[in-house]
Amino acid sequence: MKIFSFKTISISMSLLITFLLLIAVLSLFFVPKIGDIINALHSEEMIFSIKLSLITSLLSTFFVLIFSVPIAYALSRYDFFGKSILKTIINLPMAFPELVLGLSLLLLFSKTFVGDFFDELGIQIVFTKAGIVVAQFFTALPYGIRIIYSSFESVNKRYEYVSRSLGYSEFETFKNVLVPLIRNGIYASAIITFARSMGAFGAVLILAGGSYMKTEILPITLFLNISYGNMGMAITSGIVLIVISFVAILSVEYMEGKENVFKD
Repeated sequence: MKIFSFKTISISMSLLITFLLLIAVLSLFFVPKIGDIINALHSEEMIFSIKLSLITSLLSTFFVLIFSVPIAYALSRYDFFGKSILKTIINLPMAFPELVLGLSLLLLFSKTFVGDFFDELGIQIVFTKAGIVVAQFFTALPYGIRIIYSSFESVNKRYEYVSRSLGYSEFETFKNVLVPLIRNGIYASAIITFARSMGAFGAVLILAGGSYMKTEILPITLFLNISYGNMGMAITSGIVLIVISFVAILSVEYMEGKENVFKD
């Protein structure tokens, strides 16, 4: 007679880990005083941080989508030499620490022809607000590509064959057939990319710097205030980031439940 079935064990493990994670997250909301959170939210530093985070994350999301759709399409629809290596390199930022990505970007935009090119254009990347967008872009890009790639893969290629047989060009098929079919995947990609950009820290810290009221986005605010010992501001930053992440994931789950993001 089995005392514990595999089903019981797996469900129990799921409940235990979920409970521990929930308690850890909720501690951010219940440990500080409500008055401290309200005061922090109204502070000049927090308002600056939230505004800068929103602006840079929206810009990063826009650029990620601009690049993610054609890249995901190419990876999904074409076979070419080095495709596996290309996919591996694109996914690398998801595997190594953000600090390594930040260091790589710092060297790229300061010690190579790429940095010289932007300098000649009068565009400063290192330790500027533009650096925040660049760091967020490269941090979030693999996630955006992966979601849209999965969406393209879920579309039956017969739709494309029918479209081409009716006289549509490849680009017209892409624009008028494929994009409408994967619109939910694009929406999901935008939401996850935005949330990932809002939470980017290591790459932003190294490339753009953690300058007070200059390149201070929410994760930097959390880091700086922990360093200063100002736990009220640090916890408030964490709460704002958690709320944004929760809304983002909930939105994706809602779309998946309604129309299934990754299936036609």
